[in-house]
Amino acid sequence: MKILIVGPSWVGDSVISQSLFKKIFSIHQEICIDVLAPEWTIDIYQRMKEINHAYKNPFNHGEIKIGDRMAFGNSIRVEEYDQAIVLPNSLKSALIPFFAKIPLRTGWRGEMRYALINDMRILDKSMYPRMVDRFVALALEESAQLPSNTPFPSLSVDKENLDSLREEFEIDTSLPIICLCPGAEFGPAKRWPTDYYAVVANEYLKKNWQVILLGSANDLSIGDEIALQIKEQSGFLNLIGETKLKDAVDILSSSSLVLTNDSGLMHIAASVDVPLVALYGPTSPEFTPPLSNKFKVIKKNEGFSKLRTGDLEDGYYQGLKDIKPKEVLATLFKFES
Repeated sequence: MKILIVGPSWVGDSVISQSLFKKIFSIHQEICIDVLAPEWTIDIYQRMKEINHAYKNPFNHGEIKIGDRMAFGNSIRVEEYDQAIVLPNSLKSALIPFFAKIPLRTGWRGEMRYALINDMRILDKSMYPRMVDRFVALALEESAQLPSNTPFPSLSVDKENLDSLREEFEIDTSLPIICLCPGAEFGPAKRWPTDYYAVVANEYLKKNWQVILLGSANDLSIGDEIALQIKEQSGFLNLIGETKLKDAVDILSSSSLVLTNDSGLMHIAASVDVPLVALYGPTSPEFTPPLSNKFKVIKKNEGFSKLRTGDLEDGYYQGLKDIKPKEVLATLFKFES
């Protein structure tokens, strides 16, 4: 059997989707899974042993380009896929499988795409409360009960690449490492304040740990703000904007502890099975928790919001500002013991 997965747009959601792939493999003895995904997530799929091939989705967010999508769909008909599973709920995400004439096209009811998805599922949020549940359910018969042991994502680590990174960035392998991931999408609303991250960094530098900042080029200013507050530069590495996503997988895998906002790097850290403390503000740890057995969540406010701007003058979210460094450090110290 041959399946095409239309992958989600976000890094964290892409990591979560590996649970679906693992479930598919547990059901079918002979299976080939390809994925169609945004360019910035391809590194993630290349670290999933379940994936045969990852196609770069050539269309930008919001682009319809019906003619180009039809041409792309026509170009992959030769693959003769038996099924497509469309993870996003948008209409445009269902176009390529339709144009590719894939006979079974599975997805949740979303935007008006009834002709495009012919195995339409109606979501019962009480039955499938988490994102991972909703992904895995698409591997099952409609309305089937989820297995009690949903498989966790487990991205592969490239040991040779890790060795190269250690040499390139002069990572001291004799010291325990704490990785700090201070970025998150949509600005400060999902971010713990940089001043607070600096407090944690300075505390671990005093304890003779190596402190590594990780993040994308979008987070450069955050890294600079933290670096300005570091009292002892020895042992401190600001790698924000210096690594590719696949490099972050390998560096996180070598860490002893990770402190992170609710972000793609949080899900990557969980997938390489390192102890992590995750800080949540407006988003929900019930909906998208770290998928591992080695995490602690700190969240002060109740409920869930899709807000993309903070509720304070400086852009931060009050619920995250209410999480103080003292509590975070105490939680991290518990992991050490």
